[in-house]
Amino acid sequence: MSLQVENLEKNMAKLTVEVPAGQFEEAIKAAYNKNKGRFSIPGFRKGKAPLAMIEKMYGLEVFYEEAANIVLDATYPDAADESELEIVSRPEIDLVQIEKGKPFIYTATVAVKPEVTLGEYKGIEVERAVAEVTDEDVEKELKKVQDQNSRLLTVEDRPVEDGDHTVIDFEGFVDGVPFEGGKAEDYSLVIGSHSFIDTFEEQLIGRNIGEECEVNVTFPEVYHSKEVAGKPAMFKVTVKEIKVKELPELNDEFAGEVSEFDTLDEYKADIRAKLLESKEKQAATENENRVVEKVVEGASMDIPEPMLDFQVQNMINDYARRMQSQGMSLSEYMKYTGMSADQMKNQARPQAEKTIRTRLVLEAVVKAENIEISQERLDEELQNMANSYKMEIDQVKSYMGDHGIEQMKEDLAVQEAVDFLVAEAKLV
Repeated sequence: MSLQVENLEKNMAKLTVEVPAGQFEEAIKAAYNKNKGRFSIPGFRKGKAPLAMIEKMYGLEVFYEEAANIVLDATYPDAADESELEIVSRPEIDLVQIEKGKPFIYTATVAVKPEVTLGEYKGIEVERAVAEVTDEDVEKELKKVQDQNSRLLTVEDRPVEDGDHTVIDFEGFVDGVPFEGGKAEDYSLVIGSHSFIDTFEEQLIGRNIGEECEVNVTFPEVYHSKEVAGKPAMFKVTVKEIKVKELPELNDEFAGEVSEFDTLDEYKADIRAKLLESKEKQAATENENRVVEKVVEGASMDIPEPMLDFQVQNMINDYARRMQSQGMSLSEYMKYTGMSADQMKNQARPQAEKTIRTRLVLEAVVKAENIEISQERLDEELQNMANSYKMEIDQVKSYMGDHGIEQMKEDLAVQEAVDFLVAEAKLV
């Protein structure tokens, strides 16, 4: 294999790879062995016809695509390594020469990691994020615990009121015809939760247990069911149960039941301390973000489009995996939201660019400040991971491989760059 590297504009490069004719012929033989069962040749059992006979009847070109993929898979990784370029995109492959008895030649156009010009990054001034806990914060948290310890009491002597927990049966009609998904029995609905469309919940206020009523609403123009989107609908609803939430009294007894403290004042003090600890962590993260964002704003770089496209696709793939873990495919999500693939990509593009710029700038700071991760620091992080997964450290190393460990080392260096920038910054 021979390689030529041509640097192009805007941080792009072209690799021209020439593969010996013999290697391409071996790939054709491999493609033949994989696909020979597809061909029926008179006088031969299916899958038994020799390569020369298939070539005579169909032409050797029937194996070119498969053979080309075999050669590309075998040679591109080596060509990328030999180029010594920091490639940051998938290659765009063009076949230059594919012919029996001749070298197989192709080009791979790739994006390369752009150079970063840092602006001022030491001693930059940013507004400090302050951690503060107000009395309102404490009361809000206290009421959350109070709500979690509430109980529901059945009400039978009055109609539905705002805030009630109800159980209803309903059936919906559009143009007088029932529609799919518009019927349910023993459905729990909190009045005022706005979990139903339009004014559905408000129209149940004043209704009594056992009373059947008609509720008229209009579906939103943008709705997951296109069958009813934007259309008026009538629901026949029967209120079956009314329950009201009873909150426990906020006193010393309550504090003793929900915490380790004897008095409500002690419990409030503990809530305040925990909220302050949480807000201090949030403030520290916010300070990091503000410092890094300002350093990134002061830097310049020319991000190649394929690098940005690659990051966008990675983000969408990650999102698809998260959706899949929740039982919904990406295609189902797109159908539900009415969003196209291009719309998803356009939506992800600004965050993708921000992610790339931030990483490149922090890597530039690592280089400028000669930040290096010691073996001891790396081993400490690997041990932490081993402890988290309850594995031996050698198992973790084997699982991660050399590439994964090197990536961890780079990530640690980037985090140290963040720590360095914050320590050097002026938080006012």
